[in-house]
Amino acid sequence: MDKGSENMKVEDFNYELPEELIAQTPIEKRDTSRLMVLDKNTGKIEHKHFYDIIDYLHKGDVLVLNDTKVLPARLIGEKEETKAVIEILLLKNIKEDLWECLVKPAKRIKVGTVVSFGGGLLKAECKEVREEGIRIFNLKYKGIFYEVLEKLGTMPLPPYIHEQLKEQDRYQTVYAKNIGSAAAPTAGLHFTKELLEKIKQKGVKILFITLHVGLGTFRPVQVDTIEEHKMHSEFYSMSKEVADELNKAKKEHRKIISVGTTTTRTLEAIMSKYNTFKECSGFTDIFIYPGYKFKAIDHLITNFHLPKSTLLMLVSALAGRDHILHAYGEAVKEKYRFFSFGDAMYIKED
Repeated sequence: MDKGSENMKVEDFNYELPEELIAQTPIEKRDTSRLMVLDKNTGKIEHKHFYDIIDYLHKGDVLVLNDTKVLPARLIGEKEETKAVIEILLLKNIKEDLWECLVKPAKRIKVGTVVSFGGGLLKAECKEVREEGIRIFNLKYKGIFYEVLEKLGTMPLPPYIHEQLKEQDRYQTVYAKNIGSAAAPTAGLHFTKELLEKIKQKGVKILFITLHVGLGTFRPVQVDTIEEHKMHSEFYSMSKEVADELNKAKKEHRKIISVGTTTTRTLEAIMSKYNTFKECSGFTDIFIYPGYKFKAIDHLITNFHLPKSTLLMLVSALAGRDHILHAYGEAVKEKYRFFSFGDAMYIKED
């Protein structure tokens, strides 16, 4: 049985993963990835393909997706005075042209240092030095910022992906709209426009929220007991139309299916704060781990997550740690593909 949330150890969420199962490239056709269907109450497992998800969605169900768009936020430039190569990763737009960035090698960047990109098309001046390689930069550029970024930047792939991404848009969902993420909401990468259309035709309501995924999503948990972990904060927003539809679904006891942990954190954060869905935006650092009682979602479509990660803790809160670790063991045995470009899991109940 699961332990209570009291002093639960991070080590309780560890599992063995052969390195060759970490997907390095996206599968050719998005919806042909594999899908493990897990019953959260019984632990029963079915092996399917992602396009089979439509068989588990029913008329009146509500499918909620995160429409954030990933910034091509990885920039390689040079220090103006020494020409040393510097890599910058844009993390968060603080205000106007002021950005929080992760820098390599950070020790070369002091207050006043200027880094130039694309022969001066974009320049970044360091305004503040923070811990863990974080710097605050003021950006100066010629033209429209996001157009300059499209030209100079590349996708900030997770640290466990070592292959070059041939098509940049494969690290975007087909419905990505609101630019601002340092990483993709990867559960949504499996959907094609055709599959979403079929789901809609079946009478499923498709709704969108926005949560801009921060790089904290890849940060390892550095503490021993999970209650000590401090979650990173991420920006979210929900429109009035979406809030109204979700409240109606709740009232009518219709299923709310969340696509991804980012969507889940947004819906649960709003429900925890207001006890209803409402038009709002802000920052959330909600941390969901076993012992948490879900207030917003019923089912979850998600990927396979890193050992000892906050995401693995979130899915364990929904389906139980024992069910999840058993399912992950099965996934390893069946050679599922793991992490961002990997296969999917649907956590449901009959």
